[in-house]
Amino acid sequence: MKVKPLGDRVLVKIEQMEEKTAGGLYIPQTAQEKTQEGIVAEIGDEKDVIKVKVGDKVMYDKYAGTSLTVDGDEYLVVRYSDIICVVE
Repeated sequence: MKVKPLGDRVLVKIEQMEEKTAGGLYIPQTAQEKTQEGIVAEIGDEKDVIKVKVGDKVMYDKYAGTSLTVDGDEYLVVRYSDIICVVE
């Protein structure tokens, strides 16, 4: 299935957090904090407004967007204004 966001929305593939800390401790999924980083998978129609491109690693507001699962991968549809920065 292919998902194409409309307007000023951006489809972000959510990056999974590390399950193991630097000290070697394992963190269960239930105790992990919601990640705020992902990779831009698709952008909406308003290309003149949206300043990120497919493949950019971005950070977004913690409680932004609508989550969905496509072919087993987790995605988030967010408004462009909910993207805080591009991570390099």
